[in-house]
Amino acid sequence: MSAFDRIVAALAGGNVTAPDEERSSFGSNALRVRGKIFAMMVRGLFVAKLPKARVAELVDQEIGRPFEPAPGRVMKEWVAIDGHEAKWLALAKEALAFVGATKSRPKPKKKAASRS
Repeated sequence: MSAFDRIVAALAGGNVTAPDEERSSFGSNALRVRGKIFAMMVRGLFVAKLPKARVAELVDQEIGRPFEPAPGRVMKEWVAIDGHEAKWLALAKEALAFVGATKSRPKPKKKAASRS
């Protein structure tokens, strides 16, 4: 059993949804709370959503780095961790608390196409 599988086993259930292996899109290997991703595996890295200050702290401690889903696209509230598997469960719990406590932000309304 992988370190991430142990996290899934520890946290899945209740309001936490386990990864959906039938999905093939971004986030298919992610743990979710209320439909929002809080931890996942991406390209062999453990990735968690945490407050910007906590991400900066983990980067300063050389535990992780800011997550880049694509080159040059840095996500400020996401940290990518290579190794340090002993810290993953605690970080996943932090991420669950952070995302679980975050209120949904309304999506911006699309602007109507102007007719010229």
